[in-house]
Amino acid sequence: MLLSHGGEPSRTAAPAVRWTVEQVLALAPDAPSRTAGRGLGSSGSWSGSGHDDSGAVWGLCAGSGSEPYRTVVDTTGPAYGCSCPSRKSPCKHALGLLLVWVADESALPVSEAPGWAGEWLTDRRGRAAEKEGGANGATAGPADPEAARRRAERRAERITGGAQELEQRLADLLRGGLAAADQSGYGMWEETAARMVDAQAPGLAARVRELGAVPASGPGWPVRLLEECALLHLLDRAWMGIDRLPEPLAATVRTRVGLNVPASGPPVRDRWLVLAQYDTPDGRLVTRRVWLYGRESGRTALLLSFGAAGRSPELSLPVGTTVDAEITPYPGAGQLRAEPGQRFGLPSPAGTPPGGGTTGDALAAYGSALRHDPWLDAWPTTLREVIPVPSGPEGWQLVDAAGDGALPVAAPARARPGLWKLVALSGGAPVTVFGECGHRGFDPLAAWATTTDADRDGTAAPDARAGTAGSVGTRAGATPGVPRSVGADTGGTEHHGVGSVGSGGVEIVPLV
Repeated sequence: MLLSHGGEPSRTAAPAVRWTVEQVLALAPDAPSRTAGRGLGSSGSWSGSGHDDSGAVWGLCAGSGSEPYRTVVDTTGPAYGCSCPSRKSPCKHALGLLLVWVADESALPVSEAPGWAGEWLTDRRGRAAEKEGGANGATAGPADPEAARRRAERRAERITGGAQELEQRLADLLRGGLAAADQSGYGMWEETAARMVDAQAPGLAARVRELGAVPASGPGWPVRLLEECALLHLLDRAWMGIDRLPEPLAATVRTRVGLNVPASGPPVRDRWLVLAQYDTPDGRLVTRRVWLYGRESGRTALLLSFGAAGRSPELSLPVGTTVDAEITPYPGAGQLRAEPGQRFGLPSPAGTPPGGGTTGDALAAYGSALRHDPWLDAWPTTLREVIPVPSGPEGWQLVDAAGDGALPVAAPARARPGLWKLVALSGGAPVTVFGECGHRGFDPLAAWATTTDADRDGTAAPDARAGTAGSVGTRAGATPGVPRSVGADTGGTEHHGVGSVGSGGVEIVPLV
């Protein structure tokens, strides 16, 4: 029987780290899958279940047909297989099986995998080995370098033509007055975006579509529209003068207009703490963002994975675990985005959160990052000793416990249930929060209860209040001249006392 779904498992055989319910639910591709998975999260729904020390979990779940669905999960990938017809990954059966496993391991006795599960595991691990072997081999160049160069030149010419046309349309908009944007409707913007797609500049097309939504964004929209038009004009001019830009900024401009730039930096091996994972739908595409923090390098990395509408992206990492792996950075000013590479061994317990800074440090880091990438919406930040407090009839702020400053919680975060998790975790006391700090406010993605000095390992934390040098300086593994994220400990110092997955202490709380 065919088993479907994705993910590439590890091939090591050591005891797998235990997960939490929050980590399992964070893997769900959407809210309905999360709810359906909970419904299958009891041992009564399963038969023939078991697990082994290599991280494999399997079981049979009765469905609408005569034969039960065969479900198997490799928690080291993680990778999922199920004989159900669902196209979602993980499906509700995989989620339910994992919920049984984390709630009561004795409900899934240790045993040898049955034939159908063993066959799936062998097949997946074989494909993973082939994939890894291909990645470690020499990278083949284009079959005809000269033809590839001519294609690149033709595309660059089309993008330049699109940028020039967009400049003319922006000039017409400003000449006619911003009020006309509210009267002309969304059709004008969609037609302009289609022209940018024809020019093979999807990045410009996406920004034009964002412009079209500004007039309906509420009071003050003309100011926001003018700001976005200015940023789009800046991107147009940067593309048309890209030959005069320094290479890191030129790489950023290429990415912003929509050119695919391969990951080309030297691989960075580290113990990467998985800070957050969330999906963003964009028309017919779903983008998954996974934030990592390197224990040794102190750098923050962003992994992206894409899936067609209705199908979850393949990459899936449990929030709160630490993965020993290599990543390859993409070129660009900030070098946040990276390509996942080889993993070494099984995921381990999370340990402790990154050391953080104040709200002022977060703003300074974002401002410094904007010097290298003016189109940056937000910058990854860890805040320590902050308290969520109400602000106005509907707003919330994260306030420094010392009362030195505050950051408004971004509007999208106020509409998510994660905000109330954060408020409950805090209970009026300081917490540590990881999120994205940008011009729209702070978007919290994960949180921990705050430690005290007595809880730490005896190594004093870097003083986050000592100015931006403690938050945006450089260090081993960071890019000179580019601000690293707030919360990257100098010297690789870790703060202890905040419990982690499997450590018996307070766990990371995903907020998305």
